[in-house]
Parts: sequence; structure tokens; C-alpha cells
Amino acid sequence: MDNFDAPILIFDSGIGGLSVLAKIRVALPTAPIVYSADYAGLPYGQKSEMEVATRVCAFLGRLSERYRPRLIVIACNTASTIALSHARAVLGVPVVGTVPAIKPAAEQSRTGVIGLLGTSATIRQAYVDRLETEFARGKTLLRHAAPDLVEAAEAKLRGETPDPAIFDHAIEGLVSQAGGERMDRIVLGCTHFPLVADELHRAAMAQRLTPDLELVDGSDGIARRVVHLLNGQTFSANAAAGLFVTTGNLIQLKPYGPQLLQYNIANIASL
Repeated sequence: MDNFDAPILIFDSGIGGLSVLAKIRVALPTAPIVYSADYAGLPYGQKSEMEVATRVCAFLGRLSERYRPRLIVIACNTASTIALSHARAVLGVPVVGTVPAIKPAAEQSRTGVIGLLGTSATIRQAYVDRLETEFARGKTLLRHAAPDLVEAAEAKLRGETPDPAIFDHAIEGLVSQAGGERMDRIVLGCTHFPLVADELHRAAMAQRLTPDLELVDGSDGIARRVVHLLNGQTFSANAAAGLFVTTGNLIQLKPYGPQLLQYNIANIASL
């Protein structure tokens, strides 16, 4: 591609995709970035599959027309498990999805008990069933819907202090299931969740889980996939400040400004 300015478009319902952007920035530090958040539709995890699929495809279509990206990352587990195939069918550029990191968690686990935290929509998807069958056969996968973690992550990035009980309840939802006390890997099945990984780990240690417990997410794999798909493409020598595009109220997004600057995103615009 000769257009140095064609961006990587990163899409999420909210701020969670920053956990993916951070890894892409390390791998491709000068790649131009457009980060898009559908705040008018947040949260996706409580919507029906039809609502999510329709909204994601419409939103990405509009963004593609406006910004002409070289590649799109759907940095949202809920959107990916529901709408990834639809988006790939209608968009003319590579689309990288985000799915729960069940495969690496199963490979790493020594006890054979793995936890999965996600939104309500994510953990009920047949896609997750297929991942469990393919990669976690013979192991125990405990699932728990923890939608409150989404708002906790959003609050943290606004500079607020989330209620610690939110993290305690999320971990308790896994530990209270049969075999939960033996869990040594927890899959963070929503891109918002790595943003509160420290809080979740403290809550897990308070439950006296194994000190070897690790939280696993798919951001490293996503970054590797993006690098692979863009192999041979060129970027400008210097990293330009990224753009944050949202369907939400721009005034309500002002508190996120300091955090966005840490990801080299200096401008916010509406769609």
C-alpha cells in the first residue's frame, strides 16, 4: 500500500480496545491509528445478537467510507463473537477479531481448571463452546458473566476509583463453582477487563487462589496477527497522534483525555 496515512482502525463499544491498541503500538509504533468507540450503543454485552451484528456492521461501514483504513481490528469480544463473519463479508479490507484466549489458557494451565470472565453475550455464544471443545477438551472451563467490570474499567480511565466489591464479585462468581478453588488461569474475555487486571488479581489473591494464578487475554495474539497481515506495508517515519472517533457525547468523553494521551491519541471527533 502506497498511502502512508491509511490508518489501522480499532473498534470497540467503549474504551476497552485501548488494551489492544497498547500492544499494536509496541509492534507498529508509527502506524497511524483511528480508534472508534460506539458509546451511543454501550454496553454491547446486554444487547441481542441481532442488535450487535446490525450496529457493528453499520458503524464499521461508515467508518470505512470516511477513513479508508488499511486494516480493521474489532477490539471487542462481544462484537467479534457475534459480528466478525458479517463484517468480513461486507468490508473490503482485512478484519481482525478478538476472541476469548481459551487456547493459550488451556495450554498454560497446570491444574486443568480455567475461568472465563466475559459479558453476558460473550459467554453464551456457540463460538465459545467451539473454542472449549477444540482447545480445552479434558479441562474444566468455568464461565461467569461480569458486565459490571466494563463500567469499572470505564470509571478507572475517567480517573475514578471503582468499587472493590465489583472485582470481588467477579472472582467469587468463578471460585464458587465446582472446582473453582483449583483454578490457575482466568481468561479475560472482554477487552475492557485487562484495564482492571491489577484489581482482579488482588481480588483473586484475597480468595486464596494459587500464587501461580495468571490472567490471560488475547491482545498479544491480535498484535501479532496485525503485523502478519500488514507485512511489507510501509508507514511514515514518525508516529502521528491518533484520532478517537465516537458516536457518544464529546463533552462526556473529556475525562478520558489524559488517559488517551498516554496512548498517543490527542484528538476526539464525533461520527
